[in-house]
Amino acid sequence: MTDASVISTDSKGVECAADGTPLRHPDRAIPKYEPLKAWHHFRILLKDKEDTAEVFKIFEALPHKTFMPRVRDLTLSEQGEKLRSSEAELPSILDDHESLRKLPEGTVAHAYCDFMEREGLTAAGLVAESEAAGRPIYPDLIQWYGFRLRDTHDLMHVLTGYGRDALGEQCVLLFTHGQNPSHGHLLLGYAGSFHMKKTVKSGAPVFKAVRQAHKTGVACPSIVGMSIRELLAMDLAEARKMLNIPEPTWYHECHRVWRSEGIDPYDLLAERKEAEQLAAA
Repeated sequence: MTDASVISTDSKGVECAADGTPLRHPDRAIPKYEPLKAWHHFRILLKDKEDTAEVFKIFEALPHKTFMPRVRDLTLSEQGEKLRSSEAELPSILDDHESLRKLPEGTVAHAYCDFMEREGLTAAGLVAESEAAGRPIYPDLIQWYGFRLRDTHDLMHVLTGYGRDALGEQCVLLFTHGQNPSHGHLLLGYAGSFHMKKTVKSGAPVFKAVRQAHKTGVACPSIVGMSIRELLAMDLAEARKMLNIPEPTWYHECHRVWRSEGIDPYDLLAERKEAEQLAAA
């Protein structure tokens, strides 16, 4: 809920936070709903799942009607004011592994550092990929909220237990949709899973895995509205319990089935590529 004590308006009647930051900058265009454009970028992404710039373009083409109410409810609240003061931007916090490693073993911080270092990732790297899309940046509350959603993506992997394999990414997207509804998440999550199921002939319960992830996201309190510093300091098992995040059983079952079928979960298309190469020989 918004809090009248932290809301003000400027001379043009634009809603602002207590420090004068506008909810929506006057130069920010109202996004248009363009499903065909989103589908075009989705097809490009299917050819190269590492092309993160296409992901941002898909989200931009599929604005959700509940986005602005969610931005307003958080940013124009006492909690939002507190977070903007203590966690103005997250990459510097998340990439400071030296400080995070000083927290006790078993905390979310250690699991996060392990994950990022194992995968060769940084929060700053995700920022760079986002900026590569060339979208304008505005000094408003929408921007702060959007950055926060972006910067917590890899933390979602750690909290949910989903890896960076193709299915793990679909599951995190649908978990995120459960938290912050977006047609972009739905397209990437479900259409991506359908493509996976169609491409890789297997008995793996892919749709059960992504549906479980979606339900988990709905049942989990909104992470974007929490203090990330406090969350990082929590014991990982306790954090998952607090957030109602269960073991991703169907995701693990998919991995078990794929391995029993001789399929590498982290390279699902390898078998298809080999077959195409043989056919072309």
